[in-house]
Amino acid sequence: MNKSKQAIFKPKLISCLKGYSGAQFGKDLTSGVIVAIIALPLSIALALASGVTPEQGLYTAIIAGFVISMLGGSRVQIAGPTAAFATIVAGIVAKNGFSGLVLATLIAGVLLILMGVFKLGSLIKFIPYTITTGFTTGIAVTLIIGQIKDFLGLTFLNSPIETVEKVEEVAHQLHTFNFEAFIIGAISLAVLIVFPKFIKKIPPSIFAIIISAVLVKAFDMNVNTIGSLYTISSSLPVPSIPEFSFETVKAIVPDAFTIAVLAAVESLLSCVVADGMTGSRHNSNTELIAQGAGNIASALFGGIPATGAIARTAANIKNGGRTPVAGMVHAIVLLLVLVVLMPYAALIPMPTIAAILFVVAYNMSEWREFVAIIKKAPKSDTLILLVTFILTVVFDLVVAIIVGIILATVMFMKRMSDVTDAYGWKEIDENTDDENIRLKKVPENTMVFEITGPIFFGASTKIADVIKNTDKQVLILRMRSVPAIDATGLHSFETIIKLCKKQNKTLILSHVNEQPMKSLEKAKLVDEVLFADNIDAAIEMATVQK
Repeated sequence: MNKSKQAIFKPKLISCLKGYSGAQFGKDLTSGVIVAIIALPLSIALALASGVTPEQGLYTAIIAGFVISMLGGSRVQIAGPTAAFATIVAGIVAKNGFSGLVLATLIAGVLLILMGVFKLGSLIKFIPYTITTGFTTGIAVTLIIGQIKDFLGLTFLNSPIETVEKVEEVAHQLHTFNFEAFIIGAISLAVLIVFPKFIKKIPPSIFAIIISAVLVKAFDMNVNTIGSLYTISSSLPVPSIPEFSFETVKAIVPDAFTIAVLAAVESLLSCVVADGMTGSRHNSNTELIAQGAGNIASALFGGIPATGAIARTAANIKNGGRTPVAGMVHAIVLLLVLVVLMPYAALIPMPTIAAILFVVAYNMSEWREFVAIIKKAPKSDTLILLVTFILTVVFDLVVAIIVGIILATVMFMKRMSDVTDAYGWKEIDENTDDENIRLKKVPENTMVFEITGPIFFGASTKIADVIKNTDKQVLILRMRSVPAIDATGLHSFETIIKLCKKQNKTLILSHVNEQPMKSLEKAKLVDEVLFADNIDAAIEMATVQK
């Protein structure tokens, strides 16, 4: 019992603190501070892209980041607001308000905990690579489209939620183009692209913010800043639970499901990437429980959904962070920034925020993988990729994932159906050629059918159709290459058995593997047929049948 509980929930912090040294703390401290510097502008930018206030992005990074690092199943995971959530959260806020988002995040947190408790962490491997690449690239595109307004300094008459509507609004309002805003955005983008080539240790977003803020202030430029659009608060978050009704809960359940699925997928993918970089191994179920707890805490303290951030996690690893202490330090540093430096965030120009998010979207887009799949993968995989991508952009993530998985499942079944085959041994004159000496001699009254591949609903009719077309009195089904059988396959066997009884034919099953045998036993079909360990034994049994 205890072992089972440990397997489900065993935070890495507990094992990492055993033998924890001062030297490692020094590395974790340094890495935590560096990651906090990286997370600061990202948290603010992603909060604005999500339709909430700047400090709420920091609340998320602080609260969720600390809780997930403390309870998580990864040694190095850094959690906080991510680009993948931005467009989803913005849609929820626009539709149901911030209270609706809080409620959806709370429910999502509970769902994530349940996923961990019921050991669903391993199910991440069943989401095809084409689907994750498709929706990741789709999210990146939606994020870029959402930032065109601020980058060009456009004035919108409406507040569109859907990506297609945003494109239409951009097209209609191009005449409101603000050249000064565009210049600030272009300079910021140039800094973000060029500075990393020369300065590795300091995040380029810090330089972009300082340079653009100085330019706007010094030249009194007509450019929107965070302070001109939002009221900045440096106060500490206070926990609160929103009022809700059954109708409200019913309305936001789909949103909660979206948040939970995306948080699970992104956090576990981040863990897999981290494992590859460090050579360690995460506990997926513990990580899901931690993600759930972190999102619940974030929602209670006025934050937005959080998940594992691949870029920040990678930065943590590269700077020497090897224990959850680094993630906890990153959260504490952001807390200090919130209290001391938050008022200065009012000076950050909105085109700079847009430029930062352009770079974030580009880095998360996986466009190289996207192009590689189109060029090299089978047409069916390319179809799944494009459908998932288009649905993510045009509709939303849930629709994209559901349709993508359904399509991938159908394609898989088609492939398996093509692999599964049933055919009878050919009767060959022994004097025809010398290859015949390798063939088994079969009695005149017997037909041997070779079955290859799983017998499932997509392929089960093949067997029945082949067997129906023989007049032999003894039928041998050679099943050494059948790894599994499902309910439809069992139904096909029942049909074959009934047909054999009706025609007074004997049915012999040769070399039945473990899963098919258990299924036949459970279906109470074992008494209806004869079994042989191998083809030689089956042929010998056939010789005595009259």
